[in-house]
Amino acid sequence: MFYVYAIQSTTRDWIYIGLTNDIIERFRSHNAGKERTTNPYKPFKLLFVQEFDSRIRARDLEKYLKIRSNKESLLLLVAGVAKLVDAHA
Repeated sequence: MFYVYAIQSTTRDWIYIGLTNDIIERFRSHNAGKERTTNPYKPFKLLFVQEFDSRIRARDLEKYLKIRSNKESLLLLVAGVAKLVDAHA
């Protein structure tokens, strides 16, 4: 399985979108500062994860979400889902 994910810095206004085959280890790696790209922005919270059977399909979504306007749409979607969850809790 392959996962497309979005993480958000809890200390700065920054979001990273990535692709992995081990979401748990990758998230730990980001928060441990082992990734040069994300190290200055740690710690992170997980915003979004989607699972795929194919790396090609996962890569297509990753590329799509990395476009600024699509990243903003993802944030709106995540915020809407959070409101729905809170309303039903």
